[in-house]
Amino acid sequence: MKPDYHWEVTDTLPPCPACSSPFAYEMGALLVCPECGNEWAPEAGGDDDGAATEARVIKDAVGNVLADGDTVTVIKDLKIKGSSSVIKVGTKVRGIRLLDGVGDHDIDCKVDGVGPMQLKSSVVKKA
Repeated sequence: MKPDYHWEVTDTLPPCPACSSPFAYEMGALLVCPECGNEWAPEAGGDDDGAATEARVIKDAVGNVLADGDTVTVIKDLKIKGSSSVIKVGTKVRGIRLLDGVGDHDIDCKVDGVGPMQLKSSVVKKA
């Protein structure tokens, strides 16, 4: 019996919104550009790509909108996974960066005396 292989491209992928490369490919739910490394969702490609990334608003524990570069204060003691040290209430964290992190960790920062880590926006308030 002959195997039933049928290779036909039925639709074309959009070019990369960052560098306009026509060589984008699918990787899971995302499209990836092999030339510049840009990853984007297929429905976000095109002219509204900037609007799709800014649609997510990250708020602190009391509802203030956070932005890159803000200074925040930790509102509860945080145990550091894999360590016996703790980040105390009232610790100020300067120059945060917002991201889509692992789980709901959406703040990337460097805590004085501890080092780089990711925090949840629900355990900080804007200073």
